[in-house]
Amino acid sequence: MRKTLRVAAYAVVVRNGQILLARSPADGGGHEWVLPGGGMEHGEDPYDTVRRELMEETGYRVDVTGLLGIDSVRHTFTHRWRRPADHQGLRLVYEGLITGGELRPETNGSTDLAAWHDLGAVAGLRKVRMVDVGLELWLERPAAGRVVKAEK
Repeated sequence: MRKTLRVAAYAVVVRNGQILLARSPADGGGHEWVLPGGGMEHGEDPYDTVRRELMEETGYRVDVTGLLGIDSVRHTFTHRWRRPADHQGLRLVYEGLITGGELRPETNGSTDLAAWHDLGAVAGLRKVRMVDVGLELWLERPAAGRVVKAEK
């Protein structure tokens, strides 16, 4: 089985009781909300990744104000035409502060809309798990820098 690793950097940006999210196409149709951010390019510093991705997906320039934590996931991907892959995703979660720019959607990218959402309404959104992980890291600020997953 081949092994793959993807490293990505995301930002939790909260202002006036609202969180900044981007909208992405969902598997199976429709859309889901995601934390702004994405994959590191080879040789890129994750700090630069999160700033670049925020600008691409939302139009905002951000200062990174802290590292909230790291989330690690592992999946086995199977594909009819390729060997199965044992994939690990390593996601660095930063806190960001808007310093400039204007809210706008990404063009020709992985997202099609960026918007502010009331923190109290996030639970009702169709979203990826990473939004909840990021918010938990932002709210709890665990000393270990990780969200403890419940035992199965």
